[in-house]
Amino acid sequence: MSGAGVVLASGGLDSTVAASIAVTECERLTMVTFDYGQRHDRELEAAAAVAEHYGAEQVAVTLNADAWGGSALTDPAIEIPLDREIDASIPPTYVPARNLIFLSVALGIAETRDADAVYIGVNALDYSGYPDCRPEFIDAFESAAKLGLRRGVEGRPISIKTPLIAMTKAEIVQEGIRNGAPLDLTWSCYSGGRSPCGMCDACVLRARGFSEAGIADPALEQ
Repeated sequence: MSGAGVVLASGGLDSTVAASIAVTECERLTMVTFDYGQRHDRELEAAAAVAEHYGAEQVAVTLNADAWGGSALTDPAIEIPLDREIDASIPPTYVPARNLIFLSVALGIAETRDADAVYIGVNALDYSGYPDCRPEFIDAFESAAKLGLRRGVEGRPISIKTPLIAMTKAEIVQEGIRNGAPLDLTWSCYSGGRSPCGMCDACVLRARGFSEAGIADPALEQ
């Protein structure tokens, strides 16, 4: 086990499964959650519950991404697409620079805690086409971080771990079950209600993953 790790924790399926892996590799865990003006702020409650489940330190960061707009997740004037054919195109739910910013903050927190790794649950197979979820972005960002952080120039760079990046959504579900991840606490829907809409990309991908894994979604059984 390494000493400390930081997890980008949205309260969703992917970040929670990433946390379930991090907790086996790190002696101390910090989970970083962002309130960025997202309409689906129900996920903040889920993130807090997951952090409590793991006994992790939680750092909540407020970032007003709605101030610059450009995303259906932060601008109520932009409709969230429902029941669309998910392909490689970038949908309106893309938040400009989201993972660039989130990773920058997480790395700053990791450096203050002398953590060796930041975990992020990005996935490049069953996903909505976001450019900041691809391996080439993560590799480039990690290289930049080595140049821009004290630990990097001192020869102790912080690694960015993406344990789910090459998994299908079904494989992510199966990994979570194996690890005993609290999938019942997670939230994935973009639409902003108190119950999943079942039609946004996040709901569709989640349902497909559980179906293909042959597992009932525990979050829907409550």
